[in-house]
Amino acid sequence: MAVAMTLASAAEPDEQSAGSQHYGTIIVVGGGCYGGYYVRQLRRARDKNAITFERLVIVDHDENCAVARENASDIEVVISDWSEYFAAYLAGRPRDSDAVVPSPLMPHLLFQWLEQRARERWPERRVTIEMPSAVGGVPWQKEGGESTRYVSFAEWMCPVNCIEPRICPHTREIRNWSLPPSIAAHVEAVRATGEQLDGPAIFHCTHRAYGVGMIDVRDVMASERLLGQCVQAGSGRLLVGTVSHCHGALGVLRVEKSPDIR
Repeated sequence: MAVAMTLASAAEPDEQSAGSQHYGTIIVVGGGCYGGYYVRQLRRARDKNAITFERLVIVDHDENCAVARENASDIEVVISDWSEYFAAYLAGRPRDSDAVVPSPLMPHLLFQWLEQRARERWPERRVTIEMPSAVGGVPWQKEGGESTRYVSFAEWMCPVNCIEPRICPHTREIRNWSLPPSIAAHVEAVRATGEQLDGPAIFHCTHRAYGVGMIDVRDVMASERLLGQCVQAGSGRLLVGTVSHCHGALGVLRVEKSPDIR
């Protein structure tokens, strides 16, 4: 029995409601050059009333990172390993209004969190990570470490601050591609061959304001509930992706009974 659910919002960035967007806690992954840029842009968005938030938290392992050196009163800098921070934060019942600003250079962090939760919830079961098969119709793909498949619709170098607008800055034409529906179609195609594959669980990073992309924490929490449904239905084999419209990282998380469990 396959369990299907796509966690990504159906709204395009330019389709989001006009006016100020409110967030509880916004967590910026990394306090270096990228994190510093996101903090500056979030302040600009706040000053223009495009975004409001109650807390702005920056997480970095380096106490001397660029953002920490600001010693600013309107942000909270947490010195911590990213994985350890998210394990504690997500265990604390975060609000649906919280969001994560990922770093372009971070590992597949939310997939790693879901893997660790699987090991904690089902210690009697075997938890493994598998390399996803190639996604049809996506022109650039590369198999990376820790069984992560990197995918992209761009065969060119994109600026790191591209907001993936309706008109692609590179092609100068309408962007007629988006990874979340492409990955959902891939799962259906795999199932049609008789292969077990659940999901997908998609953490969709979309542009919110002033060049800042975010992932909603409610989607992260929903992924664990989805995994639980998959495990309850049998041996869960869940395709998980952290993606934007154009780029993404994919992994397959499998939870099954150990051979010695009857």
